[in-house]
Amino acid sequence: MSAEPATDVYFKTPGSPQGPAAPSPSDTVYPRVSLFDSRLLVWFVTQQHTYFAGFVLALPLFCALLEFLGLMTKKPALSLRYDGLARDLAKVALLALSVTAVVGSLMLCMFIWLYPSFMTYMGATFKAFMPAYAIVFNGEAFLLILYYYSWNRMAEPGLKWIHAAIGILTNIFGTALLLLANSWAAFMMAPAGVDAQGRFLGNGWHLLHSALWNPLNVHRFLADIMSGGAVVLAYACYRFFTSKTEGERAYFDWVGYIFLFVTVCALLPMPIAGYWLMRSVYAYRQSLGMTMMGGLLTWLFVVQALLIGALLLGVNYYIWQSMARIKGGERYQPYYQFLLGALTLALFIWLTPHTVIMSGSEVKAMGGAQHPVVGNYGVMSAKNGAINIMILITTLSFLYYRRANRTMTIPWVRTGNIVIGTLFSVGLLNVMWLSVYGFYLPANLRVGLSSPQAFTTLTVIICSVLINRAMLKGSIVHGPVQWGKISVRGMVVLFGLAGAFTWVMGLMGYIRSSGRLAWHVHEVMADVSPWAFTPDLAFAAKMVTLNMVVFWGSVFVVFWMCQRGQQPEIGEEFIEERSRALTPVPTQEA
Repeated sequence: MSAEPATDVYFKTPGSPQGPAAPSPSDTVYPRVSLFDSRLLVWFVTQQHTYFAGFVLALPLFCALLEFLGLMTKKPALSLRYDGLARDLAKVALLALSVTAVVGSLMLCMFIWLYPSFMTYMGATFKAFMPAYAIVFNGEAFLLILYYYSWNRMAEPGLKWIHAAIGILTNIFGTALLLLANSWAAFMMAPAGVDAQGRFLGNGWHLLHSALWNPLNVHRFLADIMSGGAVVLAYACYRFFTSKTEGERAYFDWVGYIFLFVTVCALLPMPIAGYWLMRSVYAYRQSLGMTMMGGLLTWLFVVQALLIGALLLGVNYYIWQSMARIKGGERYQPYYQFLLGALTLALFIWLTPHTVIMSGSEVKAMGGAQHPVVGNYGVMSAKNGAINIMILITTLSFLYYRRANRTMTIPWVRTGNIVIGTLFSVGLLNVMWLSVYGFYLPANLRVGLSSPQAFTTLTVIICSVLINRAMLKGSIVHGPVQWGKISVRGMVVLFGLAGAFTWVMGLMGYIRSSGRLAWHVHEVMADVSPWAFTPDLAFAAKMVTLNMVVFWGSVFVVFWMCQRGQQPEIGEEFIEERSRALTPVPTQEA
């Protein structure tokens, strides 16, 4: 008997059902442990696994980057410093991978025990990918073990590049593991490859490549780098404050700076990646997007916007405080008040709501949900313009930091400054014009303005950094960077940034999951459990905070277990010059 013809719910292509249908509400089973809310336990364990998985993804990436920088630099002392830090982080990654596997196994057992119907359906639908998942996971574990334990044995110059290649291969396997894991999350929000009854239609690519898979991959990849970098930032701050020697303080000050640079590189494109994800959500189901950004979860996005704005303010404040390490940095102090004013104004625009919280009687009195005054503001083009301006100002602060203790000697200094100034001026004007222009367009056209705004910002950043790098070639250095001399305020802000990074990642995970409302798999498998309701903002904030604190405590224990005595003290050779990746080229002193 031939299978009944069916149509893919997303790709609209015909196919033959090859899997079971999603269980109906009456057939869905939820074993209970007394009156205990099973969802809270699953939420806690799943978030811990997500945090650790992101940490394990990020650390090998950091190790490979640091090892590559060590190979590229011409300073032997600096090369050893990068290589030593990379090896220490690889040891942490190895232990964190074991913790991730244990927590993941616990999470799997809990899902099978507490949500058997859901796991039976998802396992049957994705059964073709289970062997691939196991192979990729074991492959990453094997490569990470090989990467760490071959570090000293492959220290010779010729073998070192082979060792770096092993690190790159480890990251390829880790990224593949992330993509496979994201396929489940994307399928639950925007199912594809199945018919209306949830039956798999035989096309594995369609099952993976749902409407949200690509934007979710980019968003989660950047989020994992931010989350992993934030933990290293917090650890560097903790060790900075507890260090007993100047050498240790200098070392952990340097570690904090390096990892803030890496984390900010992931933060800057994050608003663009988030906008791509939400635009894809709207394109898939407008009702799902309205729930997340215009309905029940709206004010969570306001909190998220506040946190991102605070992150960018904190990054700029840290850069300004870092000038205390550098002789000559005081000449840029007068500019900071103007940059702070522009950042604050952009933050206010970024936080301006498009709707307000109203009771049913207030909505009835107004004749609709659109407020007659507030409804004219807070449109997406203006918000995108504000965050792009904040990103550009952060880039400008970094350029000032790079120039702080240097005098440029190239003959085209004035021309270069004019070009950079023109780039920022034209870029800012274009972003602001597009923001204002969006007020005169309908919503379906206004969303398209995000692409030229993002392109403008990326163009200004890339061109200005490259031009500034060329201008600093051969510059005169007025004294070395005095690592460890940053103010206590700067390190406190750095610690706060680490907390905000991790907290906002937990909040965004909650928003993505809550957007499904009463569905395990959106519009395919309903959630009819006794706890199938959306927690309020206060409760969600408490859970996110609890998860963050437990995760940080666990990671600090992992760092403590991996610590091998005192960290080596920073040397004079290292103080005089930093990485080629963070400075232009080796410079000559006057």
